[in-house]
Amino acid sequence: MSSSDDKNYWENVYETKNPDQVSWTQEKPQTSLDFIKSSGLGKEARIIDIGGGDSNLVDFLLEEGYENITVLDISTKALEKAQERLGDTATKVKWIATDITAFQPTETYDIWHDRAAFHFLTSPEQVSKYIDIAEKNVNNFIMLGTFSKNGPTKCSGLDIQQYDEESLSGRFETGFDKIKCMTEDHMTPFGTVQNFVFCSFKKR
Repeated sequence: MSSSDDKNYWENVYETKNPDQVSWTQEKPQTSLDFIKSSGLGKEARIIDIGGGDSNLVDFLLEEGYENITVLDISTKALEKAQERLGDTATKVKWIATDITAFQPTETYDIWHDRAAFHFLTSPEQVSKYIDIAEKNVNNFIMLGTFSKNGPTKCSGLDIQQYDEESLSGRFETGFDKIKCMTEDHMTPFGTVQNFVFCSFKKR
């Protein structure tokens, strides 16, 4: 799919489905929160959530007192849903609607978080663009969650790229050192189980 096809696809998903109708929804993204806290950075750390959509992560980060949060997603509708949910608090967050492979950051980030966006990049060109953007614009940490080799091969009708600790670490080894990896079963809103691998990396 082209970038505009991708955008239309995801706009339709968020136009037509509620959080309890999409597999990636988490009431509380505990693993992501644990990884972010484990960075040891202060509440002023610049955090970007890649493919954040209408994820609840931003709600919990605001609740924890983090002050510099950016949420990026290809779907404008997804970001609007999150803003509606947050109400007045949404003004504390920067919202960016773009395809991650076309992202042109105007600042650098201390923490780059991505749960379930990276695995949608299935071509070498998309992957290398993503990694290049991250390498140039991350000061400290990357935290990634993707479907594992024991996870689904498709999501929302699209092909995905599965990873394990070795292959995910290998993607980022030129600019980052692996801190830790773990696998986790995610229970979807409709009672199925998806296995994820989460890894954190430190800028070299």
